[in-house]
Amino acid sequence: MNEGLVHGVVYSVVIVTVVLTATAMALWFERKFAARLQTRLGPTMVGPSGLLQPVADLLKLLQKEDIVPANADPAIFNLVPLLAALAALGAAAVVPFSPSVVAADLDVGVLYVLAVGAITVLPVFGAGWASNNKLALLGGMRAVAQSISYEVPLLLSAMVPVILSGSLRLGTIVQAQADHHWFVVWPFFIGIPAFVVFVLAMLAESNRIPFDIPEAESELVAGVTTEYTGIKFALFYMAEYIHTLVASAVGAALFLGGWDGPFRPGLHWMVLKTLLLFVAVYWIRWSLLRFRADQLMGLCWKYLVPMSVVLVGAAAAWAVLA
Repeated sequence: MNEGLVHGVVYSVVIVTVVLTATAMALWFERKFAARLQTRLGPTMVGPSGLLQPVADLLKLLQKEDIVPANADPAIFNLVPLLAALAALGAAAVVPFSPSVVAADLDVGVLYVLAVGAITVLPVFGAGWASNNKLALLGGMRAVAQSISYEVPLLLSAMVPVILSGSLRLGTIVQAQADHHWFVVWPFFIGIPAFVVFVLAMLAESNRIPFDIPEAESELVAGVTTEYTGIKFALFYMAEYIHTLVASAVGAALFLGGWDGPFRPGLHWMVLKTLLLFVAVYWIRWSLLRFRADQLMGLCWKYLVPMSVVLVGAAAAWAVLA
């Protein structure tokens, strides 16, 4: 068997296993973190400090009745939860967790990540349409509008490290930062604003507060998942957490130096930076209120898009003149 294929399969299995385990732990962490912010205890009963609560939740969902609405499109309704989870996992394939730990070291890694991230909205809209529920459909339409809008600043901000490093390969971008300083440090007047734009667009892509209008429980019950039960609901829920975790890893690779760090560069630095970004996402989630739809779109097109265009121009000028 081809050595490259064996390498890809082995690392894919390892990365998927780690990502799924980290996602389960993220569920526990978010509950404990939110509880501390609200002066509560969070999960305490299932396992030590409630660590087995995600397992209990999964077992509960597996026992739930699988309901398909009478007027739904059953083929699409049943397929899209799995597609959502697979699309979220697919982006992890090109993330370089260390110089040697990467499933597929593509020359167009940044393009691949952005493309896979963009298609994750298709299962979401498919779920809203196939449910034959007006609230689910409205949530799906909101998700499409939000994704199309925030893909623009997300892509443009990701182009800043691409231009500064001269490569679309994530490993090369990380190595360029290791050689010349991280892009949030050098040139900081370009890197830091680009990083902020990337994080805000990432929050919108992941449907996290304050950008969660596709779900908006107070308006749409549960958005596109209103009609979903059991394991299919769990797949959608898992896809959101995986998407946030992988996006945090991509942000760490693009702007925070990836595996590079003082003393001994390696996998541990990438894991630490990814988890710090992941914690920041949930700190924001439990600290802010949801934007209105017009505020969300105004932030994108009035501020983030013009700012990201200026940053791309500044990065191009720096790459030519520096």
